[in-house]
Amino acid sequence: MGDGFLREAASPVVMPAAASAAAASAAAAPLPVTPGPAAVASVGSPASAFAGAGPDNAAAMAARSAGENFPVALRLLPARHRRYLMAVYGFARTVDDIGDLAPPGDRARLLDDLEADLGRLYAGQGPAPGLAVIRALRPAVADCAIPAQPFLDLIQANRQDQLVSRYRTFDELRGYCRLSANPVGRIVLHVFGVFTPARAELSDQVCTALQLAEHWQDVGEDFRAGRVYLPGEDMARFGCAESELAAARCSAALRALIAFETGRAGALLDAGAPLVGTLHGFARAAVAGYVAGGRAALAAIGAADHDVLGAVPRPSASRTAAELVRCYVTGR
Repeated sequence: MGDGFLREAASPVVMPAAASAAAASAAAAPLPVTPGPAAVASVGSPASAFAGAGPDNAAAMAARSAGENFPVALRLLPARHRRYLMAVYGFARTVDDIGDLAPPGDRARLLDDLEADLGRLYAGQGPAPGLAVIRALRPAVADCAIPAQPFLDLIQANRQDQLVSRYRTFDELRGYCRLSANPVGRIVLHVFGVFTPARAELSDQVCTALQLAEHWQDVGEDFRAGRVYLPGEDMARFGCAESELAAARCSAALRALIAFETGRAGALLDAGAPLVGTLHGFARAAVAGYVAGGRAALAAIGAADHDVLGAVPRPSASRTAAELVRCYVTGR
């Protein structure tokens, strides 16, 4: 697809219909992901720990990403962008799976192995990367000039997960999101060749909001995994005890807290959404997909009366598609 097609696809007359269809199809075709428990449990060597981590086995691993709030309309994008994003998401999922699913005693070593192999990719000389998930990044890194720091930040976020399971303040939680979520948006800007410092600041707000939306959807799951992302000072303010997170349904106080936190996430998302208006073509459609996914997720929480314990609130494909079209057309 040439540059002329990109300019034509950016037309507000043509793109919304295509974006709407792509948003619906994105729900049925989740982003490719990386190994589940069986793969990351194999820790004899770095290569065996990441067996099958490349993008070629995406279909077998797709279930893991079905609930993620990153509905990039992959079917709408050129093959090279899809390939680059597959590799990026493969890396991100691998890092998360190590931090969540590998035997606890092996997680630090596996993260160190991954960082060392990433270093070999960026060194450009000496031994080649040994891990499939790192080798898969090579075309994106070379063609899009993606710096190493966002990848390093994602690894550091998972190191932090091994040490920190509670956050006292919202500012502390946002600091965690700067490592765990914001790097993904910055990488995506590089993939589309539209990175600027101003766009990165807007992207950071969008990505932090997406991370928060996922945390608020998964309060019960996170608590069962030993983590609480609801800020401690907010829980105290709303009179919520941590023991309430183990209940089958949210108490009135916890629903009020979730409503407050989703409101903050929505404000961040709205503050970053004007990023869409600075973009054109496929970059605009893809980033609109991020914003739309976040808005649809937050709306789903509201539609559940902010009870995130009874069932995990998930947005419908139609709501996501409608949000995508609106965001694309308005540019925010």
